[in-house]
Amino acid sequence: MTECDAAREKVVGWYSTGPKLKEADLDINSLLSKFTENSEPVLVICEVQSTHTAHHAYKLLAWGSTPKEIGLPFTAYHAIDEVRDDGTEKAQKVFISVPTEVGQTEAEEIGVEHLLRDVKDATISTLSTDVSAKLQALNGLKSRLQEMQEYMGHVLSGKLPVNHDIMTYLQDIFNLLPNMNVEALSKALAVKSNDMMLVIYVASLIRSILALHKLIDNKEQRMWAEKEAAKAQDAKKDAKKEAEEKNAKDAKKDTEAKPDTMDTDA
Repeated sequence: MTECDAAREKVVGWYSTGPKLKEADLDINSLLSKFTENSEPVLVICEVQSTHTAHHAYKLLAWGSTPKEIGLPFTAYHAIDEVRDDGTEKAQKVFISVPTEVGQTEAEEIGVEHLLRDVKDATISTLSTDVSAKLQALNGLKSRLQEMQEYMGHVLSGKLPVNHDIMTYLQDIFNLLPNMNVEALSKALAVKSNDMMLVIYVASLIRSILALHKLIDNKEQRMWAEKEAAKAQDAKKDAKKEAEEKNAKDAKKDTEAKPDTMDTDA
């Protein structure tokens, strides 16, 4: 069917709504390996009911609770043959995580930009967007650190075997951490952090001043409009009053002129 309907497309894998790996996934993966060209298919788990989305995470943070995890709502896996170091068991297929990145074609990117022009909220400033993005990133880092802590706890308690590849990655992470005991480094980080906070503080002050300025301008415009409306209403009243007085004078003259005409006729 794939060769008839999409001859130019190549099957690279399959997806599941998960939300976690299941035992039957290996059997399905081996079945789909017949349709991939000399490579193992890639399994992508899409969490359709996840709290990974930025909007939902922002809502949860605003309500005082924390989302389960921040990041992409899907993970990719690749099956490999795992062999025990002691050779007690035969090789078996296991899933390993694959680095995942979201991308789009040029046509899709242009279409999304056109849609975002109508959806973009002009009331949200760049500063608040950047702060919320940093907050989500920190929550994602926290969840990853908690995963690492949980894994190390299981290894120490004997619930999980030692995986040397994971230990190597953890050691690389610890080696990349800065040495905060160096006075020059800690001072430089403090100075940079203070400079960034100063810029954010000044930007917030400027935004508040501009908002107050707009508020005062709106108030003055409203007061001027009310005065002009009151003047126009008063002018209408004066004109109406003058017209009534003029009509009354004309009617009085007419009544005075009628007896004189009657006397001349007599």
